[in-house]
Amino acid sequence: MVQLNDYLYSGYTVPQILHKYMDDLHTSAIQNQNEIDQVHANFLMQITGVLEHTEFLTAQSERIREFYYLMAEEYPYLAFSFRGRIKSLIRAEGKFNGYIVEYVYDYYQKYDTFPPVSELKQKLSLLRDLLAYRIVISLPQSCLREGEDKNQAECRLLYEIANQMVGFMEEHGFTAELSGEAIQSSQLNDAVRPYFKDYIVNQTPFGYQSLHITFYDTLARCFIEMQLRTKEMDDYAEIGPANHLGYEKRQERARLRRSAIPRGEYLYFDEAYDRGCTLQQIELAKLDVNMFSAADHYLINDCCGLYRGRVVLPYIHLPRL
Repeated sequence: MVQLNDYLYSGYTVPQILHKYMDDLHTSAIQNQNEIDQVHANFLMQITGVLEHTEFLTAQSERIREFYYLMAEEYPYLAFSFRGRIKSLIRAEGKFNGYIVEYVYDYYQKYDTFPPVSELKQKLSLLRDLLAYRIVISLPQSCLREGEDKNQAECRLLYEIANQMVGFMEEHGFTAELSGEAIQSSQLNDAVRPYFKDYIVNQTPFGYQSLHITFYDTLARCFIEMQLRTKEMDDYAEIGPANHLGYEKRQERARLRRSAIPRGEYLYFDEAYDRGCTLQQIELAKLDVNMFSAADHYLINDCCGLYRGRVVLPYIHLPRL
């Protein structure tokens, strides 16, 4: 079985790793008539395109910056930041295999059979967050009306911004994608509600809050995810109980489930499970990847986006009172 770990200890660059892994996976998929490995190779091709042809990011970020200017004009009293990132190779690989493990396991538990390959491929087609942008807002205490609650005021403003976003983005070459979720959100307009995942009204069990929406960039021909949060929501997600490290650990536990599925019953589950297990055993300090080094799993100097991704759009606006 071809897996990412085989390419991380030989001194390759990230583009070399992607090409070698993608080519070998594609060859293996043809030889073994493995449809999911072919989808996997196509997924790696998307990552390769994003990393090798970054010139489109300049044009994309310029168009997104227009929304930044709009907010700066309409909400001069708000502090806010726009942050963009390209998903790291290791996390993208983990998410792809984790999607398979979680979906197959839950499907088997519910129906006592395995999902058709067509349904599994459809599930994997929803991986659209290789590029993501986050808007974080904060209302200074000094700008609150008398007796106004800061959290409520910031939430109201966050929904106002979300309601404007869809129309603005579509005027600038982006197409909003339906979320596929019937959400209840009284503060989202009816016209835009079908496009959002509202984790403010529908909090996760761990208290994560945010608004998520996916756009297709018709000029760059790629998907992007936009997240909107208040500073308190962002703190909770980044350094609080819902922080990414805790999220990843919960994902790891979910992706290591296999007690209900005997080995050899469903090839696609077995391969995704094994790739996920092997990925979690990576010793970052021993990796030999150009522009990456680590002393351990916490002290990391990642100049190539192998583990932590790349920042592609940092814009910060401080309130003008």
